[in-house]
Order: sequence, then C-alpha cells, then structure tokens
Amino acid sequence: MPSSPPSIAIVGGGPSGLTLGLLLHRHGIPSTIFELRQKPTDEELAKPSGMLDLHEESGLAAIRECELYDQFLQLTGECSEAQKVSDKDGNILYQDEGELSERPEISRHSLTRLLTSHLPPENIRYGYKLFSATSIATPNGAEVELDFGSNGKQQFDLVIGADGAWSQVRNMLSDIKPQYAGTQNIATTIRHISTKYPYLAELVGRGSFSALGFRHGVMSQRGPQDSARVHIFLTTSDEHLSNSAGLAGCSASTAKEILLHNDEFLGRFGPDIKKLVAVACDEETNDNPGAALDIRTLYTLPIGVSWEHKSNVTLIGDAAHLMCPWAGEGVNLAMWDSLLLGHAIIKAYYAAKDENFSFQSVLDPLMKDFEDEMFVRTKEKAEETYTNGQMMFGEDGATALRNFFLAVYGQIQGEGS
Repeated sequence: MPSSPPSIAIVGGGPSGLTLGLLLHRHGIPSTIFELRQKPTDEELAKPSGMLDLHEESGLAAIRECELYDQFLQLTGECSEAQKVSDKDGNILYQDEGELSERPEISRHSLTRLLTSHLPPENIRYGYKLFSATSIATPNGAEVELDFGSNGKQQFDLVIGADGAWSQVRNMLSDIKPQYAGTQNIATTIRHISTKYPYLAELVGRGSFSALGFRHGVMSQRGPQDSARVHIFLTTSDEHLSNSAGLAGCSASTAKEILLHNDEFLGRFGPDIKKLVAVACDEETNDNPGAALDIRTLYTLPIGVSWEHKSNVTLIGDAAHLMCPWAGEGVNLAMWDSLLLGHAIIKAYYAAKDENFSFQSVLDPLMKDFEDEMFVRTKEKAEETYTNGQMMFGEDGATALRNFFLAVYGQIQGEGS
C-alpha cells in the first residue's frame, strides 16, 4: 500500500455521503465527510421524519454491503408497506396491506442514525459550509481545493459531491442548475394519531396514503411516535407561491385557512381530507410553537443530465440527478451511486499497492465507467418519475394511481402463479 494514502473528501452527509463514507471505512480507506448542518442530537433524530422505502437492487444492496441489514430490519416497523388511495373526498379507491411489496420503510432520521453510528466521529465534520470547489495544480498533480469559509481551505486528491440540489461541487463539472418542478410541498406531522385522532388513523392506514384531485395531493406516511407525516402537494406555475399566497412566515395553523378555503388549493376537497389537513396544521403548530410553515419548492435537474468526465471529482445523489419523489427513487439512486462508486474506489485503492500504478491512474477509467453507467441508469428512473408525476397530478390522479397499482400488482401476481 502506498505510504501516503489518497486524500478523499465527501461533501454532504446525507444518505449518499454517509453510505459511501461507511463503505470506504469498512475497507480501511480513510475519507472525510463534510456536512453543512450541525451534528444532530439524539432528541432531534428521535423526532418523526419522512419515510424512505428502500429497493432491493439499490438501497437494500448498499445496506447489505455495509453489513447493516439485520439492524436495518429492526428499524422498519414504524410504517408498513401498505398503500391506500382516495379521491379528493376521502373515498377509498384502492388499498392493500403491502403483501406484494418488497420495499421496507425506514425513517430518514433512523437511517441517518444507523449509518453514522458505524462511522468514527472524526470522519464527519459538521458545520462545514462549502463556498467553492476549484481544481488546482500541485507538485504531485491536480488536486481539488475546497473553500469552507471560516473553516479554511483544504486540498484533496479526490472530491465526491454529495451536496444536494444546489451542489457547489457540481459547478466544477457543469453549469446546469435545478429547474422548478411546478410543485410546492407543505410538510406537517400528527403525533400519537391512533390515540388522539383514531378516525384519522383509520383513514390514512398503517402505511402510505394518497388523496388526489384537481392536480393537488394530500399524502401521508406513518412514522415514529405513532405519527402521520402529512404532506400537501400543490401543483402551481408560481415558483414563489409562499410569498404570493401569503404563506411565507406564517404558522401552519394560520396557513390552513388559506389552504382550505381557496379553491385554487384545497378548497374543493371533501370534509374528511380537509379535516386531516386542519388537524395536521394545528398539531404542527402545537408541537413547534412560533415556527414558520414548512413549505418547500420542489426542483429537478433535466432528465438525462450528464457532464464531461474530470479525473478527481464526481457527483452522487441529488447533486448528480435531482428528481421529484414520485417514484421513490431519490434515496435509492443515491445509495446505489455510493455502492458502485465505492466499488471503483476500493478497487483502485488496493490496486495501487503495486508501485507501478498510482491510485488516480487506476481510478480514473473506473470512475468514468461509473459515471457513464449512472447517466443511463438515472435517466431511466428520471423518466419514470416524470411519468408518475404526470399520472398522479393529472385531471383524475386518484383513478390513475388506483389503476397503476392494480396493473403493477396484478402483473406481480401473474408472474408468481
């Protein structure tokens, strides 16, 4: 092994960055993860968060390679794989118990805790905001300099951008920026829903629930603390809806009046769905008094996005192929990226023990192959995501989604017979 191992920086401590860091750590390859946020406390990680369904070929494959599958399964009981679909009035058009699904759900916070608990604390540096990434020439060849502002500048042999939608690392490879996806997402949470609001718990079920109509959606997933994480998806051409509709800065309980009485939003939805939203907004404000409404604008990178290969920098996860959540592929693609890139780095690292080869010379063609494969793989998933979004938020999204599940699970049953 070379006397001086390559210096590797992973920018971003989300699922993709943590998965890659852990895979490298398992093979004794040093790397440093730089994360913008401060280190989350145990209390913060115990709070309800969005649920993630991991797929066999991608997220679950990465979990297995990290040797965490058994521990992962112990964290999947908070949200079943059951599905319910209703129209705008709460009439159930489709439901199952998840019996045909093979995509176990884990909360985002639980996945973060699982991955970080197996990484040495010194491998993750919290509170590091990246301002720029620049290629520089050194006596030992090209390196990447990362500027962390008050935390200083550091140079690395290899930089992996796992820094999300507005990636600074991506600026080294492409001038493509995220585009507005035409959707706003308002997130709220009802804790202890079974005991406090049993009729709403019955409506949304034990897993995922989708009420669709008028190109909007009210969707929920069960989660920690017997919670239901309720998302309100509004289809609108107004990228700055929070300001123009008077939602910016107001509380969730205040926002409900705008959301439920305006026909452009949820005003034409039925009383059952309106009740779900009203309770979710009130509970969100009760749990977080003084907090502003959690409204987020959804963005996406163009389908088929790619870049010209550069030897010492690449991208994974949302930094590489940001897309909407309509196919549940975001975290899975991110972890799949980490798995395949990890394979390339591990192979190059150990091949470099032969003094006739440098780590970079071995890694370079492997990394290019990884990128070329990623471009093809993620383009297919981005197209699927777009198609699903058009279906769900079309004129009759509820019926379309019901028919989708009937077709998919009917096909699965046919294949199994």
